[in-house]
Amino acid sequence: MEQQDHVDRLRALWAAELPDLDTTPMSILGRIYRISNLVRPSIESTFAEFDLDRGEFDVISTIRKAGPPYRMIPTELYGLLMISSGGLTHRLDRLEKSGLIRRERSAQDKRSFEVALTDEGIRRAENAFREDMKRELAHLDGLEEGERQALAGLLRKLAGSLERAGENGPETADSV
Repeated sequence: MEQQDHVDRLRALWAAELPDLDTTPMSILGRIYRISNLVRPSIESTFAEFDLDRGEFDVISTIRKAGPPYRMIPTELYGLLMISSGGLTHRLDRLEKSGLIRRERSAQDKRSFEVALTDEGIRRAENAFREDMKRELAHLDGLEEGERQALAGLLRKLAGSLERAGENGPETADSV
């Protein structure tokens, strides 16, 4: 028999108080939320070791994974990052001061600019991502490879259904 976890204990308390209520969503969504909260400090600590916060890492990693020449226009960036243009501007200011990005006039449209990673920005994005993946993989040590694949498949299916529900009208899907 599997050992009970925090979510099982919460569900048992609710079952005693509201025995007619199906708390199955807690067994899935509650655990996803709890797992996210449990790994967040490790992820944030990893980025801090590279003198980045999560938002800064999101910007430089988005540009890095786009491939050479490692540059994007701000509207592409804030669309992919799902943040406001003002929020992006604040992040870009910090990253430029840190020497990780440059703002350069667009060759196609002299009225706009592109955000380009510096050599240091490319290096730091890659190194931070490598370290983050190493640590996140360690969080999965309790699962066998087949279990990891099965869980990833189920979460993909759930995320897809929630994303489609968000596209079709109900405002239940949150942007991540």
